[in-house]
Amino acid sequence: MKSENIIQQKTFAFAIRIVNVYKHLKNEKKEFVLSKQLLRSGTSIGANIEESIGGQSNKDFLSKISIAYKEARETVYWLKLLQATDYLSPQEAESLLTDAEEICKIIGKIQLTIKNRIS
Repeated sequence: MKSENIIQQKTFAFAIRIVNVYKHLKNEKKEFVLSKQLLRSGTSIGANIEESIGGQSNKDFLSKISIAYKEARETVYWLKLLQATDYLSPQEAESLLTDAEEICKIIGKIQLTIKNRIS
């Protein structure tokens, strides 16, 4: 059985953090709308990574990995908005933003590699 790769590990760990932040925002801050958006986009990254790994072709893989990239970018947006509106402190948001931006960079590199392989 193939061991998990780094992007699988990072996006799964990130999804766990997002779920915990969602619970905090919902229960402690009583914020329900933005936190739900964050939950959806932040957990969708890893789900799309998993789908991409099961892709039937390089084009299918690229399609799914591109969706994961878009979800990661969206997650960065929600994190910045939650910080700017004081639902997340700069300290709470900083670590999550660093992880989200690192995930974006990794997925971006994967996209370039696959695009070059397809060309």
